[in-house]
Amino acid sequence: MKIKTLILIISFFILLPNILFAQNNLEQKNEEIFKARVIEILEQKSTIRDDGSTSIQQKLKLKGLEGDWKDKKIIFDGTEFDVLSASEYKVGDKVLVNYSPGQEGEDNFYVIGFSRTSSVYWLAFLFALIVIAIGRLKGLRAIIVLLLTFLIILKFIIPKILSGSDPLLISIIGSLFILILAVYITEGFKWTSTIAIFSILTSLIITGLLSVWFSAIAKLTGFASEEAVYLVGLAGGNINIKGLLLAGIIIGALGILDDAIISQVALVKELRMSNPELTKSQIYRQAMRVGISHLSSMINTLFLAYAGASLPLLILFSVKQPPFLTFNQVIDNEMIATEIIRTLAGSIGLVLAVPIATFLAVQFIKKLK
Repeated sequence: MKIKTLILIISFFILLPNILFAQNNLEQKNEEIFKARVIEILEQKSTIRDDGSTSIQQKLKLKGLEGDWKDKKIIFDGTEFDVLSASEYKVGDKVLVNYSPGQEGEDNFYVIGFSRTSSVYWLAFLFALIVIAIGRLKGLRAIIVLLLTFLIILKFIIPKILSGSDPLLISIIGSLFILILAVYITEGFKWTSTIAIFSILTSLIITGLLSVWFSAIAKLTGFASEEAVYLVGLAGGNINIKGLLLAGIIIGALGILDDAIISQVALVKELRMSNPELTKSQIYRQAMRVGISHLSSMINTLFLAYAGASLPLLILFSVKQPPFLTFNQVIDNEMIATEIIRTLAGSIGLVLAVPIATFLAVQFIKKLK
């Protein structure tokens, strides 16, 4: 008996890690998202909602495309409930499926929406191909910079913010790395590149200070969006949401400042090379005339970029429903006030960037050979 008991105890401890590992895998598979393909429309019906919109409900037969669900047949019955954002699927469509086990052990499947990775990858490939075909070596450099920018944001800025670091400080440091890489890789290690970096950094600091100042005056909390509220719950309160708002303003302004300042520095260089007899004041005035023309379009571009991203929000507040009946009531809403301050702070930084870049280029361009 003792020998049998000893064997059972030893066997238990040998198998314990495997049992725990299997249990851990089971817990991880409580909910899973995977890709599948629609292979048959089993049932479809359309109903008219009270608001006049059409509801399309489908019962689909799916075939798993990845993971444990690969080549398995799945039935999704979407005729039992009405979802406002539900799409109409056709045979051959790739979809994302959410799996979760029921309380009694049954399998529950829900089609989240279309799988869009292939179309995104094809568009990205087409974008890179066109940029390289037209821009040649400089286009290739621009693609490299884009990838490096993505990596800095994904591997440095976001992890640091998630770990509880100050988002504003981290965004400034990350932006500085992006700035140095972007300018030196695309423009080369030249004196004009260094001038552009200092000009952009100066304008970026001004934009950051204005954002901090006016965010404090307007008492912005950063909780205007649902994403911020969800992020706080997900990260356990480690994220400084107000700092995250300011970080977004800094990163958003970086791209537009990059474009305006590099163009302005290049213009001063060309003026100096085309006519070395021009005085500094003459070069400054001529460059500023072009810069001001460029500036007006850039400000409009900045506004349209923010307005386009917030278009559903702007439409929502244009329906004249309480509590958004008057213009002042709309502006008092934090979501709208946030977008206005974001746009105006970035625009002020952009406006100041042109004379700053022009002045620095005029002062130091004489060192160019």
